[in-house]
Amino acid sequence: MGVTYLGELISIGVAFSWTATALLSEFGSKRLGNLTLNVLRMALALLFSMVLFWAVTGSPLPIHNTNLTLLPTGGVGEGLGVWLMLLSGLVGYVIGDYCLFQCYIIIGSRFGQLFMTLAPLSAALMAWVTLGQQMSAMSIVAMFVTLFGIGISVLGRGEHHRLSLRLPLNGVLFAVGAALCQGIGLVISKIGMDAMALSMVNDQCSMFNDSWLLPFTANFYRCIAGFVGFTLLMFFRTGMQPLRDALHDRKGLTVAAATTLFGPFVGVGFSLMAVQYTAAGIASTLMAMTPIIILLPARLLFHETITPRAVLGAVISVLGVSLFFLGE
Repeated sequence: MGVTYLGELISIGVAFSWTATALLSEFGSKRLGNLTLNVLRMALALLFSMVLFWAVTGSPLPIHNTNLTLLPTGGVGEGLGVWLMLLSGLVGYVIGDYCLFQCYIIIGSRFGQLFMTLAPLSAALMAWVTLGQQMSAMSIVAMFVTLFGIGISVLGRGEHHRLSLRLPLNGVLFAVGAALCQGIGLVISKIGMDAMALSMVNDQCSMFNDSWLLPFTANFYRCIAGFVGFTLLMFFRTGMQPLRDALHDRKGLTVAAATTLFGPFVGVGFSLMAVQYTAAGIASTLMAMTPIIILLPARLLFHETITPRAVLGAVISVLGVSLFFLGE
């Protein structure tokens, strides 16, 4: 077989990694609290990133280029990329992950991941609005197929045989908000990474030779925004006592570390690697299988009832994502 299917295998591994992240996040959010877990995640993600940079470049900081500063003083990409990544971290991590983890607490990670199939569609709409990218007929069909799959899972017969929502409305709103923020954050990240790459080329940055580090560099700035944002939210909403208590919770810290490792670190890194070995559409489709993979673990770990309707809805929603990516 050689490396013929290496990209596909990596993509499936990423789907399992994100499944583990979702399950661990649900457990961690309920044990430590939404804000506490996210502050720990962002801090650990920064730590893991600094270790990676130190191992590869000999420095714990990601950029060896004094021109890539926060203040644009010359080139098009100078500073702009960093600011965009900070904005992406605010939208994708602070707002998006807060909504995601809150929906895990209310409706569980299984339904949360089902709604996250809306994220690619959100990104497409954001790119259409901001970048003028056209949406193909297949993309529109994919959007309706995904919505249909979600509807099968979360809608049921209510009074007088009318359709009714089978989940708490606030949990659904948090889940939809998380998907929207992830899609919007993804587009902002794309623009920011392009600006950073342009600055690196123009200034002949030494790290440009290790271009695979660029996404980790970009994510480093996103995590800075996430850490600052979540810390401020915690300070003004609950105070810092929950964080001090969590630092003495060995099991909670272990879950936070595992969540960070499988999510922002391993998941992101291998998702970027997957598209190097196979078509982006195939990789994205396989990585979007989390709503299906998570069904059995959710049954075993959280004793959730998995109905044929739930399985069918998950399969259809992933099919919608597949049509979206494969139709590009």
